Amino acid sequence: MCSVLKISRSTYYYEAKERQSEEDVTGAVTEIFEQNRSAYGTRKIKVVLNRRGFTVSRRRIGRIMKEQGLVSSYTVAQFKPQKAPCNESA
Repeated sequence: MCSVLKISRSTYYYEAKERQSEEDVTGAVTEIFEQNRSAYGTRKIKVVLNRRGFTVSRRRIGRIMKEQGLVSSYTVAQFKPQKAPCNESA
């Protein structure tokens, strides 16, 4: 049949998966973020969402976090070491 239609077998048997609604994912992302003291980033949130049965990309999670104004507390206050002065006299 595929040879008659001139398409590959994988195309013939392809079945598109249903996307989760944006509202469900947004609610889950904000809930996870707030439960974990605003410390989780996209990587950890993705792991928790996978455990809950959501299949979401890190880009999508990042976009949702940006839209909701969720910023990790570690991202805001990153440690920046100061350059120590040289001991040599000029």
